[in-house]
Amino acid sequence: TKYCSKKSTPAVVIKGLAEHKVTLGAPLCPCRFYDDKEKEAKDGFWNCPCVPMRERHECHCMLFLTEDNDFVGEDTTISVDEVVKLSSGMSM
Repeated sequence: TKYCSKKSTPAVVIKGLAEHKVTLGAPLCPCRFYDDKEKEAKDGFWNCPCVPMRERHECHCMLFLTEDNDFVGEDTTISVDEVVKLSSGMSM
């Protein structure tokens, strides 16, 4: 898979996953609304990579994109510095 052509998209998602890993103990998808984040993190369905991604290669966060996606870029890596810079001012 590759990242979105607009690298701020994966940067914000990665930042959110990292924040959830620290606060919840699991990389809960930051792109969804949860009534109870702790319960969802323990359940695991939406922990990255989520069940839809594992089973059908469908990533609604646009973090993991296949070649046939209209938004796919060329990059398969993103540095910590890029994540920090591109997600600056954004929080989950």
